[in-house]
Amino acid sequence: MKKGKILVTGGTGFIGSHTVVELIQAGYEVEILDNLFNSKIGVLTKIAELTGVSPKFHDIDLLEMSKMEKMFEKGGFDAVIHFAGLKAVGESVEKPLDYYENNVSGTVNLLKCMQEYGVHKIVFSSSATVYGTQDSPRYVETMQAGVNLSSPYGRTKFMIEEILRDVATSDPEFSATLLRYFNPVGAHPSGLLGENPNGRPNNLMPIIMKVAQGKIAELSIYGNDYPTPDGTCVRDYIHVVDLAKGHLAAMEKMTAGVQVYNLGSGKGTSVLEMVKAFSKASGEALPHKVVERRAGDLAEFYADPTLAGEKLGWKTELSIDDMMKDTLRFLHNNASEEEEDRKQSCKTLE
Repeated sequence: MKKGKILVTGGTGFIGSHTVVELIQAGYEVEILDNLFNSKIGVLTKIAELTGVSPKFHDIDLLEMSKMEKMFEKGGFDAVIHFAGLKAVGESVEKPLDYYENNVSGTVNLLKCMQEYGVHKIVFSSSATVYGTQDSPRYVETMQAGVNLSSPYGRTKFMIEEILRDVATSDPEFSATLLRYFNPVGAHPSGLLGENPNGRPNNLMPIIMKVAQGKIAELSIYGNDYPTPDGTCVRDYIHVVDLAKGHLAAMEKMTAGVQVYNLGSGKGTSVLEMVKAFSKASGEALPHKVVERRAGDLAEFYADPTLAGEKLGWKTELSIDDMMKDTLRFLHNNASEEEEDRKQSCKTLE
């Protein structure tokens, strides 16, 4: 028996697709909205292979209000998990208006549709960037957010959190859970799903993967003179499957009003430690070099996930080694698919 119907925006993306798998396996009916800006349609086939279910897919942009309204009119959704949005910090500095329009205006459109068609529950994919710079590297939900934010991307996440709070104030039936997380990495243990962004990768793990594939000569490590054990920046890395299960837990424990939870391991891992872990898992040294620091990078920060453990019954279960092994499995599978696509393209040209 189905537990309810969930709309997952950005559901063909890295975190979204893994969350869709967890939702379906937990007994939810799922529909996906995605404009495929930073994901691939083939993800739907992989979701079906893993779950035995082909979720209904809507090729819609959140800014396309008329299409959104038609989808909601027919949808009968019980809740929304909202991932869709632009997410590159550096790009947001270069193109701030794109980020405000896509992330903030798109979310407003989504909320208007939810309000019009009586959908009162949303889990929002927020970010640890909303904390800005804090005195302690261990981030807890009680810290003041929205201060000293370094990018338009971070500001859009905080603005959306504030919008959700305002909607909750206006509507006593409304429930919003804000999930702030740090650095998702890894892949599904099957090797079918993983991080494969369109265009230039921005996060550490996709760049490591490109280096391993020989598509990028070497990994640039931005500074090795930070006040950390090995001098490189320390971050909280979380396996994407653990993160997806966190979204499932949040959906199943929703209450009226606004709740905020950190999802993380509660400990930091340095960039150099990540490089060494990948080299260990692959059996080959990963080419890398140290370059000048990047402006705005903090030496160290990581989550305090205590509240999520207490209220959601959730905690991370997978290690850095698991992240690397699963990433390599996905890398191997994805390389095979890319080679097959190349062969098919060559046959077409002949």
